[in-house]
Amino acid sequence: MKLQSTLRHDIGWALAALLVLSLLPLLTQSRVTLDFVIRLAAFGIFASSLNILVGYGGMVSFGHAMFMGTAGYCSAHALKVWALPPELGILVGVAGAFVLSLITGYISIRRQGIYFSMITLALSQLLYFIYLQAPFTHGEDGIQGIPQGRMFGVFDLTKPTVLYYVVLVGFLAGFLLI
Repeated sequence: MKLQSTLRHDIGWALAALLVLSLLPLLTQSRVTLDFVIRLAAFGIFASSLNILVGYGGMVSFGHAMFMGTAGYCSAHALKVWALPPELGILVGVAGAFVLSLITGYISIRRQGIYFSMITLALSQLLYFIYLQAPFTHGEDGIQGIPQGRMFGVFDLTKPTVLYYVVLVGFLAGFLLI
C-alpha cells in the first residue's frame, strides 16, 4: 500500500513538472531562461545515463563525459562542415559516441573496481587532450557558428521556443527510454 501511494506521489510531481516545463515559454520570453532549461535537459539525460552505469551497473566511471563530448563534436562537425540537416547531425553524433563506446568497452569492461575506473579516466583524459589539440574542434574556443536549420523540414530551430520544445520532447523520450 505504501508503494502505491509513493508511486502516485512521484507521478503527481512528474506531471506537475511536465506541466510547468510545457508552459515555461508562455510564462517567460527570456532567451536565457529557455537556454538554461535546454542545458538542464541535456545534463539531465547525462545524469540519468550515468545513473544506469553507476547506480544499477555498479561500475564507477570517470570517463562518462567523453561520450557526450564526442557526440557533440561529431554533431557540430557534421552540421557545420558537411551541412547535414539537424536530424542527420544528431545521428552522426550518436554514431560517434557509439563507436567510442565500443572501443572503450573493449578496453575497460573486463576490468573490475579501481582498474575499470582508472582506465575510463585515462581514456577520457586522452580524448580531452586530443580534442583540445585537434584542428576541427578549434581548441578551447570550440566549434562556433553551428547552423541550426530546420528539423524534419518543419521545425525552425532558429526560433528559441521551437528549439525549446524540440529539446523538451527529446529529453522526455530519452528519459523514458532510460
